[in-house]
Amino acid sequence: MILSDTDILKRLEAGDLVIDPLDDLDIQIQPASVDLRLGREFLEFQRTNIPCIHPDSEQELEEYVDETVVEPDDEFILHPGDFVLGTTEERVEIPADLIAHVEGRSSLGRLAIVVHATAGLCDPGYKGQITLELSNLGAAPVALEPGMRISQLTFTELSSPAERPYGAERGSKYQDQSGPQASKIGGDREFGGDQ
Repeated sequence: MILSDTDILKRLEAGDLVIDPLDDLDIQIQPASVDLRLGREFLEFQRTNIPCIHPDSEQELEEYVDETVVEPDDEFILHPGDFVLGTTEERVEIPADLIAHVEGRSSLGRLAIVVHATAGLCDPGYKGQITLELSNLGAAPVALEPGMRISQLTFTELSSPAERPYGAERGSKYQDQSGPQASKIGGDREFGGDQ
């Protein structure tokens, strides 16, 4: 069952679903979703001369990713074909009986802006800001302003609460993240990690 605005507000009031800060309920709470705003931090992937990216090499990752922090009242220009990691302004906490789906806003989709490549899911138990995988599929640069509503979360109720929710007990790599986080796939078992 997907939560309606009434259900979302009840869960927020009960405190088991957290979205903070949630500054304007009238604007941010939609009929079956919550609009989230764009944060000020971005990870930009630089074009390099490396032959390929090795997912298990954190050092290699540091060589081609630069952090940009946009000043208040400034903007980030997303050029055609670019891919950057951004973040939501809000921090979320998803209870064990819900799963959240990160979706783009249709108004930005009509400008060819995509907010996630594949990571459109917040597992039960997840806590932290949400990393956005921003792409410009269009032919013109688009100005993104921190604080603008960039994405939305929908919530689906599970048939029963997750027995092993996302978090420290599972060794979840992105729990309590702040700002955009680059890939930590090198920690996966298939690359010699423990997850």
